[in-house]
Amino acid sequence: MNSFCFVIHPLSFEDIARYEPGAKGKGEAILRKIMEWMPSYAAVHVSGVRTPDGRETQGWFVAAPLLPQQLVEFPREEVYRRVVRAIEIGAELGAQVAGLGAFTAVVGDAGITINERSPIPVTTGNSLTIAAGVQSLFRGAREMGVDAASSTATVIGATGSIGSACVRLIAPEVARVILVARNTTRLRKFHEQIAGDLPCESEYATDAPSAVRRSQLVLTATTSTQDVIEPEDLQTGAVVCELSLPHDVSRRIALERPDVLVIEGGNMVVPGRPRFERVREPGSEFDLNLPPRTALACMSETMILALEGRFEPFTLGRGIELGKIVEIAAMAERCGFTLADMRAFDAAVTPEKIAATRAAARRRRSNGSPALSGASRSDA
Repeated sequence: MNSFCFVIHPLSFEDIARYEPGAKGKGEAILRKIMEWMPSYAAVHVSGVRTPDGRETQGWFVAAPLLPQQLVEFPREEVYRRVVRAIEIGAELGAQVAGLGAFTAVVGDAGITINERSPIPVTTGNSLTIAAGVQSLFRGAREMGVDAASSTATVIGATGSIGSACVRLIAPEVARVILVARNTTRLRKFHEQIAGDLPCESEYATDAPSAVRRSQLVLTATTSTQDVIEPEDLQTGAVVCELSLPHDVSRRIALERPDVLVIEGGNMVVPGRPRFERVREPGSEFDLNLPPRTALACMSETMILALEGRFEPFTLGRGIELGKIVEIAAMAERCGFTLADMRAFDAAVTPEKIAATRAAARRRRSNGSPALSGASRSDA
């Protein structure tokens, strides 16, 4: 049976308790110190992943216990050392291919150096994340009755490895695409490079709120540790697809904007009867903070490569080939992975929820409130 490993890390101080339940209630200063010295370790054994034609894989989630801020702030060589050590642990357990989760996939050169130092091939999993994210965005548009072909779409984090590919995949389906990123020089150069090839109108901006106010469709793919989309920035009836981890869409939206559909775009249903068992507490399930049989798309890409016997660095760096995205989507379908049901703010987006969101959007449009109409605010 082919095997894989996948590097994970806590996304916040609150998230540490998912990894180590004994950390619950401890102060942030203590937790930060613990994260500084805590070595990488095998946290989860994954079993029961089985394709419709009977192929199976098993694997391990190996923790590189650093917080997102630490992965950004620590010396790069120290971060590389911790991540490579996590992969070495997976390889010692029998893994033949490794995946990088959350911030470990974007630190430094987006997996290239880590792959060079790793004992087994490494993938960031971003190809399947992109495929799943774009599919989720347009599924949300259909559910909300948004005509994508006449819409404006904004991609936040457009110069990143995920965002740049999403721009190219979204552009053929919309009337206008707005590229948003923080670095003006890099953003301008990227837009100049691709504008002539995009089959729709395009522009770029560093002011995310301004771009969002003019958009019916929004996709976020940032490495921010803070909220980048607030309730007051969104048009009535807008669809927001979030690919960022940690999440960068304000949770205030769930309370203050019942007329807006927010969805997490990178989740897949895993074939078979997958089980995520804690290594240190046999018989105890690890909480992925996802529904049963569901995994992140980046995790799923790593599983698929193992199932297909593709022990190679499938997705690395910041320039992801569209051909790779198409290829991994085909492999996912062949292996029985499907797009997960919609979800946002740690809860399912049910058909009833979607119907209520559509109804709230209709009411707000009929009221014509300027504070809730991104188009009117933009034109002012």
